[in-house]
Amino acid sequence: MVIATVLLTIIGMIGGYLLSERKDRGTEATSPTTDAAPSYTPSAPPSLLPTDGLCPQQTQDFAVHSQIPGPLSQVVRRRTTAGTVIWICQNEAGQLFYHANKGGESATWIEGKTALFLRDVVHEPDGSYEGTASDGSIFNLNDDRLLITPLSGKPRVQDLAPE
Repeated sequence: MVIATVLLTIIGMIGGYLLSERKDRGTEATSPTTDAAPSYTPSAPPSLLPTDGLCPQQTQDFAVHSQIPGPLSQVVRRRTTAGTVIWICQNEAGQLFYHANKGGESATWIEGKTALFLRDVVHEPDGSYEGTASDGSIFNLNDDRLLITPLSGKPRVQDLAPE
């Protein structure tokens, strides 16, 4: 019993160390239920982007469920030619989030099936927004397309439809 406890403690310590190393390198993939630390220092004001109202109610509800301080304001809204609507949202702390739903706001929302919520989205210098899903897939949205790069496999491009 003591040996099992020692082994589990060692495994936990190694896992914690590896996760902290990934986070320090900026490659940590977060899951929709994991709270992440803000990407700004408390002494500096957060970088807020211009917004266009609030993100959909489904996004607000998911944020509350995930203990994300809100409300979440809409920074960007895009629709792909396949009908998926993507929102980049921002809270008052300046954190960015990606929320997409197949069929848009009026379609059925089922997180993990028709909808995807990503934390820790980064506004890249080229103007795109990039977030990483819990499976390691990278979602990069710009004014022309959505690029989905799975951890393994071929990247997929979805063109954006005019709105």
